[in-house]
Amino acid sequence: MPSLCGAHTFPPPPTTFGAARVPDLARPTTTTRTGFLLVAAAAALWGTDGLFRFGLAEGLPGSTVVAAEHLILVVLMFPLLVRGARRARRTFSPGDVVALLLVGVGASAVATVLFTSAFAYGDPNTPLLLQQLQPVFAVLGARLLLGERLRRRFPVFFVAALAGAFLVAFPDPTEVGVAGAAPALLAASAALLWAMGTVLGRRLTAKVSFTELAALRFGVGLPAALALLPIGGGVQAATTLDGAAWLSLLLLALIPGLLGLVVYYRGLRGTPAASATLAELAFPLSSLVVNYVAFGAVLTTSQVVGVALLAGTIAVMGVAHQRRPEAAGVAVPTRSGRVETS
Repeated sequence: MPSLCGAHTFPPPPTTFGAARVPDLARPTTTTRTGFLLVAAAAALWGTDGLFRFGLAEGLPGSTVVAAEHLILVVLMFPLLVRGARRARRTFSPGDVVALLLVGVGASAVATVLFTSAFAYGDPNTPLLLQQLQPVFAVLGARLLLGERLRRRFPVFFVAALAGAFLVAFPDPTEVGVAGAAPALLAASAALLWAMGTVLGRRLTAKVSFTELAALRFGVGLPAALALLPIGGGVQAATTLDGAAWLSLLLLALIPGLLGLVVYYRGLRGTPAASATLAELAFPLSSLVVNYVAFGAVLTTSQVVGVALLAGTIAVMGVAHQRRPEAAGVAVPTRSGRVETS
């Protein structure tokens, strides 16, 4: 996500599997070294999310973190919000307005509260690593929300991704308990909502630019995040935020957020989808390194297998999309112009 399309508030936006690309970017057919490195650098920046969010979630309700985060993002992107609102007023249909509301409330506010709350269980790795499920959920969302057709190979990818996610979620897969399932369910639910936001956002990026849509998303998400503040004593906690907390929130919005977004989309100009998908594997790697150095968090052997299985499945889907779109479970235009999903 994370980025503006879907991992935490800025999930790494899936570059394939039904995710929309920025409409004003030409799709490259060959990879440049600079483009590949920039995408990898952006993915590595997303991996620093836990460095800020984990510490905040340990001392604050998730609703407080998300409301403050949205406030900062709205302030930073206010000119884009105004421009996007004007364009949306001219071009959005009633269905588009509903889609924007679902993206802002569900994929921005609610999803980020769930994601942040998952860190409160003391494990900085699982919430981040389970965001690799987003591309798989996006394919299913395209099928359910847009009517795109799934082809025969997708169930194989889906089962492999779920198996990897299970191994990541439970350090000892032979001992599955309610306490261990809670953070995994919160993180997976966030990934599902972010994937929904990616799918619904596809119809909107034809009418507003990606940056304007991002600003609109946070503009709609801010009132929803404020409405969620009473959860877990968030209102009282918001009144006690000190300078250190605001600094962490600002860094969270700037580093894995806006900076990661700018670097990512600059890199996409010289990187085709399959190569970008491989470069994005820097996200789980950087997450593990950052969390180990900052918090001493390590994976069990079964979790390492789960990470490899989950990341490998997403990488194979990306490569298959580049070589043979109809085999990968991704959006494929038919002769009639209708988009299908393999």
